[in-house]
Amino acid sequence: MYNIQKFALSFLFMAIFVSCKESNTKTLPSISAGNGMASWYGPGFHGKFTANGEKFNMNKFTAAHRELKFGTLLKVTNLGNKFSVIVRVNDRGPFKHNRIIDLSKKAAKEIDMIKSGIADVKIEIIGYKVVNFESLYNHFRNLLITNSEQ
Repeated sequence: MYNIQKFALSFLFMAIFVSCKESNTKTLPSISAGNGMASWYGPGFHGKFTANGEKFNMNKFTAAHRELKFGTLLKVTNLGNKFSVIVRVNDRGPFKHNRIIDLSKKAAKEIDMIKSGIADVKIEIIGYKVVNFESLYNHFRNLLITNSEQ
């Protein structure tokens, strides 16, 4: 009887996750998320957990925003030099009142704001990075297989 329950549960997970399979990125027409001051963060936070639970990597194109959903893809343009970078929101912040976004060190370097530390920027929402249901399904599948072998 126990094996039938495990099979039913694994079938249920498979049906749910396969039916929810989506591409990794949904693109949208550009939507303005505002203009304001950006800052960057890196060495002191590298390897620590972000607000969405992943480890912060200052060498990836990520950002902290107070309100936008985790996974939101943003085009951030330095208004002083017109350099742009695409980042994914994975953290909360910035915590200084006059700032609207914190960029990872790599993203800040891309728009040439490392030396100044801050820059006046324009932020546009360009898409969303969605959950990879296939990898989530595989995780549960492996968990069920491991438990059934015990």
